[in-house]
Amino acid sequence: MKKTGMTLLLTLMLLMTGAATQAMALEKVTVLLDWFVNPDHAPLYVALERGYFTDHGLDVTIIAPSNPNDPPKLVAAGKADIAVSYQHQHQMQVDQGLPLVRIATLIATPLNALVVLADGPIHSLADLKGKTIGYSVGGFETVLLKVMLAKAGLSLADVKLVNVNFSLSPSLLTGQADAVIGAFRNFEMNQMDIEKHPGRPFYVEENGIPAYDELILVANKDRINDARLRHFVDALEEGVQYLVNHPDESWQLFIKGERKSLDDELNRRAWRDTLPRFALRPGALDQHRYKRFAEFLQEQGTVKNIPPLATWAVELP
Repeated sequence: MKKTGMTLLLTLMLLMTGAATQAMALEKVTVLLDWFVNPDHAPLYVALERGYFTDHGLDVTIIAPSNPNDPPKLVAAGKADIAVSYQHQHQMQVDQGLPLVRIATLIATPLNALVVLADGPIHSLADLKGKTIGYSVGGFETVLLKVMLAKAGLSLADVKLVNVNFSLSPSLLTGQADAVIGAFRNFEMNQMDIEKHPGRPFYVEENGIPAYDELILVANKDRINDARLRHFVDALEEGVQYLVNHPDESWQLFIKGERKSLDDELNRRAWRDTLPRFALRPGALDQHRYKRFAEFLQEQGTVKNIPPLATWAVELP
């Protein structure tokens, strides 16, 4: 009995020592989101809650920013490891000289859309002539609108632009705008439907805009050989695989703990509509697609130069 007890004690001590060693060996990784936590970030939280990051030797901390413009800049300055960004934003920041590189994709399709009221008088883009169009952020949204209007034989001079800040759907509902550009199809469309004023979307990729990744992950290009990045992307892919195989269980993981407040109708609908848009192979890079979109931005004057692709978008080895 004494021998058996001693063997058991030694075994437990070894297990505890091994667990402690593993915990000490975990390498810290800080991820900055692009906005407050929402279903767009689901693969990150599923990977976190399922322990996939830990399995790959990482201690990952996910932080929602106080200023959504800061995350890529903080990564460029070496103050965080990874940031959630947008493909067009990334291209613009690279053009401005920030040392950033795309390492993975979260959402592999555009979410942006031009939206009008479903029961309103606008049934085609040509009907926008003389109408008021609201936007949140100038620059890229204006480019989208310009190209979409051109498909209908119109120009920006044919419409009135008004900055509605981030009150896109409210500006439609109150009549401040006849249409809005920059609405996310998985959020604003659902919000309008919940409020009994459904919208009609005109999808950017169906109206002259090359397809692009909506949400991507960027790192400092000077740290591209950091093994933690490859481990992170591998764990993220496991999170996506579990998410698409077990969406209901993944939802429960997503609203766990302090995220319980996200358990409402809007986020549940957004979850449903975002699910098919997550990148199933987040680390994979379609070089032609990225080059094509970069050339589009250059043609529109959004960026001046396009550096060699390997300097701003990679598929990690």
